[in-house]
Amino acid sequence: MKADTFLPTIEYAQQLDRNSMTFREEFYIKEGTYYMDGNSLGLLSKRAEKTLLLSLDDWKNLGIDGWMSGHQPWFDFSEKLGAMTAPLIGAKPEETIVTGSITRNIHQILATFYKPEGKRTKIVAGELDFSSDIYAIKSQLQLHGLDPNEHLVLVKSHDSRTIDEADIISAMTDEVAIVWMPSVLYRSGQLLDMELLAKEAHSRNILIGFDLAHSIGALPHSMHDWCVDFAVWCNYKYLNSGPGGVGGLFVHERHHGRAPGLAGWFSSSKDKQFDLELELTHAQSAGAFQIGTPHILSAAPLLGSLEIFAEAGIENLRAKSLEMTDYMMQLIEVDLSNFGFTIGNPREDERRGGHVCLEHDEAARICKALKDHHVIPDFRFPNVIRLAPAALYTTFEDIWETIQILKSVMVNEEYKNYENAREVVA
Repeated sequence: MKADTFLPTIEYAQQLDRNSMTFREEFYIKEGTYYMDGNSLGLLSKRAEKTLLLSLDDWKNLGIDGWMSGHQPWFDFSEKLGAMTAPLIGAKPEETIVTGSITRNIHQILATFYKPEGKRTKIVAGELDFSSDIYAIKSQLQLHGLDPNEHLVLVKSHDSRTIDEADIISAMTDEVAIVWMPSVLYRSGQLLDMELLAKEAHSRNILIGFDLAHSIGALPHSMHDWCVDFAVWCNYKYLNSGPGGVGGLFVHERHHGRAPGLAGWFSSSKDKQFDLELELTHAQSAGAFQIGTPHILSAAPLLGSLEIFAEAGIENLRAKSLEMTDYMMQLIEVDLSNFGFTIGNPREDERRGGHVCLEHDEAARICKALKDHHVIPDFRFPNVIRLAPAALYTTFEDIWETIQILKSVMVNEEYKNYENAREVVA
């Protein structure tokens, strides 16, 4: 969106909608609600509902034969979903598997690839990373008998919002075994230069992986071509697979043949799995890094959701997402300039993920006031209101209405009716 064409009017928002791709009719959207939390939990689509019901129907009518028969056989369901996900991250089908959860998959990656030897014992992460990633890293260090205070290197932020790639690279010393970073920082929405970081890590003989939770489904990736070693993600944010939906895992093909650190019977080569031998013959693909039986009923909605992504095209969705967040930031600057808000995310397209990070000292109570006006934002401690217009189903008019409601909350000081503390679930 060119700045000289922007107008802070509802008519302009409606004009943008008329010229914009949308899959809004595919989703269940509560009338009168402005959903800006798709980066925490995406909405249910009709196709996701359909593919879930198909798996239920297979169970109902086929029982155990659902593993090999029916609408969507379960035995190779994880591989099928992995192949459908691969284009979203720029990977080969055999490099991608739908399995586990982010944290479990981090444990699998580190159990497999973290082999402290000599002075290469350290793992580099960021002090602004999501806490669960850090918990998993510390746990793996402790399992090796290592003190996280000495062997976990947390790259510092200069502004409590972003991490400088130069600082990450500076931390890549000859004592580092693995670098683990988010693709997009969950608070500020900063998009890291994954290609640069992978190149710099490999030039120092360091393995590198990424948590793609806040980028998959929002922007394109080139995991294979960038030679990223491994990555994990969840599918319930931008990919709309439902609460607690099964996660995903990428392992570059050059590592295929590596035995999984955490083995289970679904690590097996498919043709050998039901031989039930006590020696594992693991798959020669990302499928080797599965552990147990796939969670079919939480994976099934992803099939329908991925069908929509295949039709929409991730490049098209990224273009719309950037236009929407840019539009939202321009509205914020026009309508909220006198109320103490700061835009905390990078403004450049190439450094911004899929959400707007809006900072305010009263953020927690402002979020509560917005919810009572049927705007669904997301609060992150200590002062962040995350607003995530989802390219598949959010409209520009939704964004305009959201900012007008937020302005009304501030003008009328409605937020003062609420406690400035987060709910149990924020």
